[in-house]
Amino acid sequence: MEKTVTEAIHYRRSVRLYKKEEEIDTSKVRQCIENAVLAPTSSNLQLWEFYHIVDKQVLQKMTEACFGQNAAKTAKQLVVIVARRDLWRKRAAANKDFLLKGIGDKPRSSYTKREKFALAYYSKVIPSIYIEFLGILGWFRYLIFGFIGLFRPIYREVRKSDMRIVAHKSAGLAAQNFMISMAAIGYDTCPMEGSDTLRIKKILNLPWGSEITMVIGCGVRDPNGIYGPRFRVPFNEVYKKV
Repeated sequence: MEKTVTEAIHYRRSVRLYKKEEEIDTSKVRQCIENAVLAPTSSNLQLWEFYHIVDKQVLQKMTEACFGQNAAKTAKQLVVIVARRDLWRKRAAANKDFLLKGIGDKPRSSYTKREKFALAYYSKVIPSIYIEFLGILGWFRYLIFGFIGLFRPIYREVRKSDMRIVAHKSAGLAAQNFMISMAAIGYDTCPMEGSDTLRIKKILNLPWGSEITMVIGCGVRDPNGIYGPRFRVPFNEVYKKV
């Protein structure tokens, strides 16, 4: 029986040692990745990819790229979450095509205000934010938007570095969906930032524009797999009611 959301959240820990004798079901891990892609994502661009590694030789190479840490070395499978800001054109076009299919064959003159806005958003607004040239256009947008922001609220995260953060935030939301889904079925995970991301991109044959968000070790926890009790700063220090 699967755990409730709250039970899964409490069960999930960063597990660094997995049972050697206990394998995990590849199809179940895939289902958890399918849950991951249902995570919220900025402008529904879904600028992510998920690499589900089960091949023993690739796992060995990945362990080396993850500095030999136990969470990679003892993992039965790995999931690499990749931010793909470079795919914004393709994903924006996919959203536009989806909208057009929903609208149907009616003439453009009969489009609703919402339909016109949605189509313009992916045709004009998204390109105006994501088109870049050596980082120069982003800084130009930042200055222009900052000036406008003196007079009214405006979106300010318009530089290339900002859009990288946006892609990684969406990928991080998907990662949490994945890990909670794994916890719900009694599987364990460990998100790892400590890795040679360039080596990982070579191992997975990823393009230059891709970026590794995290590598997640997967398995069933060894009794010694959790290195200590969970520590969180007092809730009152992070909870601010306004």
